[in-house]
Amino acid sequence: MAFHSSQHIAELAVEAGSKKAKMRPEHVLLLGFLGGAFIALGFLLDIRVIANLPKEWGSFSSLLGGAVFPVGLMLIIIAGGELLTGNMMALPIAVLAKRATLGQLVRNWLLVLVSNFIGAIFVAYFFGHILGLTETGPFLTKTVAIAEAKMDETFIQSVISAIGCNWLVCLGVWLAYGADDIGGKILAIWFPIMGFVAIGFQHVVANMFVIPAAIFAGHFTWADYLANFVPVVIGNAIGGGVFVALIYWMVHKESLQTRTQAEPSIRKAG
Repeated sequence: MAFHSSQHIAELAVEAGSKKAKMRPEHVLLLGFLGGAFIALGFLLDIRVIANLPKEWGSFSSLLGGAVFPVGLMLIIIAGGELLTGNMMALPIAVLAKRATLGQLVRNWLLVLVSNFIGAIFVAYFFGHILGLTETGPFLTKTVAIAEAKMDETFIQSVISAIGCNWLVCLGVWLAYGADDIGGKILAIWFPIMGFVAIGFQHVVANMFVIPAAIFAGHFTWADYLANFVPVVIGNAIGGGVFVALIYWMVHKESLQTRTQAEPSIRKAG
């Protein structure tokens, strides 16, 4: 199963970020809705798999939940979708390589943030609340426990946890860029995403599902959610933008700059 070198992956990441920066807003919103919904479906599957497991299984249940959660990112990468956390790597490396502007980055992040939230809330409300998939028996207990654990962390703990999360998520996206076939992309995505879920790191889009699902069930408040959202989005941005995009750009910047000089200069507007 062939794969690309890190340098070639960096070039592919820049190209992906450049395309995202120029995507039509209506397409970003539609694909962002799918991205938020796909991550929420992966989290819903996680809860439905582990909620009934015996307590004696301990952390093995986290491993099982982590084993099914990656379906969300698989759908995004292979079927198509926009995910804020992945774009926190793709857009910054494109900006650093001068293939996108800071204005395009901000616009993309805001559009994807809003549409990811709508997609995640859609799944939390209609599948979790209306169908009751997160509001009955052990499934409610597990949903509330997960949401509470995330909101119980301090501001700095949430930031650091979110850094670890998006470091792994963006590495999953990075590795997926390195594979040309579906099987390779699935394997590339599965291990890093399984890792962050099993560890329990904080993911801003996943939290858009599980915390509102608990709120719809009568637990916590939207103010509680906002207090979690702020540090997690900061940490996720650092994890993807610094620990993946910036570091690999610094390593491969000479080849990326050479490639950029051969490309038409981007418009300054945006």
